[in-house]
Amino acid sequence: MRGVVFDGKQIQVVDDLEVREPGPGEVLVAISAAGLCHSDLSVVDGTIPFPVPVVLGHEGAGVVEVVGVGVTHVSPGDHVALSTLANCGTCAECDRGRPTMCRQAIGRPGQPFTRGGQPVYQFASNSAFAERTVVKAVQVVRIPKDIPLPSAALIGCGVLTGVGAVLNRARVDHGDSVVVIGTGGIGLNVIQGARIAGASTIVAVDANPGKEGVARQFGATHFLPSTEGVREILPSGADHAFECVGRVELIRQAVDLLDRHGQAVLLGVPPATAEASFLVSSMYLDKSILGCRYGSSRPQRDIALYAQMYREGRLLLDELVTETYPVEDFEKAAGDAEAGRVARGVLTF
Repeated sequence: MRGVVFDGKQIQVVDDLEVREPGPGEVLVAISAAGLCHSDLSVVDGTIPFPVPVVLGHEGAGVVEVVGVGVTHVSPGDHVALSTLANCGTCAECDRGRPTMCRQAIGRPGQPFTRGGQPVYQFASNSAFAERTVVKAVQVVRIPKDIPLPSAALIGCGVLTGVGAVLNRARVDHGDSVVVIGTGGIGLNVIQGARIAGASTIVAVDANPGKEGVARQFGATHFLPSTEGVREILPSGADHAFECVGRVELIRQAVDLLDRHGQAVLLGVPPATAEASFLVSSMYLDKSILGCRYGSSRPQRDIALYAQMYREGRLLLDELVTETYPVEDFEKAAGDAEAGRVARGVLTF
């Protein structure tokens, strides 16, 4: 079968990939569409360290082909969106409703794939850049069949992370002010999450002026090419500032833009050893810097919720899919993503 493999030196679209059958508590999914996220490219450039060879991709949707023993919530033929959260479901964190903190779901890459008889790693417990993948049952969420799969694919990372950061982590309230630094796939979902939450002022910041139209479509009330003009719009500062790029200087700017009791939420991924700085004295007015893993989401609940919001017209998905590419055109898709020409490119099988 076809898949996108990174061997530590180059990316290849191969056709000799194999995946094992699902075991107990697992599901085999035929991938129909997968979003290309910067996290996939971060594995290639070393920003996210990961063992190789690895099948990339972590934002996908498809059709269930086979279910393992004990799986009852989905059946062959169901349309599903996949999460990356292979949490155990039984530890104290899972029991508290915090599956993103499950230690079983972090840093334990499996090898369900083989190529030429050699094992190949699975990225983010998902590997959606393959015609078929095996995931834990907890990662598979049934969705209505009237949701286009290229749009549904984006729920599993971009929407869970961006909208979830607003609703679950920051808990933006009606009338709050929000600054969003970076309007890629994650930033646009932060913007629409803020709109859904009822924020009164949503300032989108992006160096690319061509992104203003889509930022406003998703809910931005203002658009700026840099953070320099934010104080003219919000003289006292912002209630919430979301950094969605992953650059330490922008993290500092997010902190500096906060009003009293403001929150800076970090969603961008800088290199693993990157360090950021801030004025300690600026934090004493109850300001906070919040990390956020995967939108602090509970995928079985949240994916179903966002799918329903989409069907009600409250959550935008189709508008996120800037362009679709057959998997063979991965190189073009990656180039468009790196150049910022697309909000979200989607690979199709």
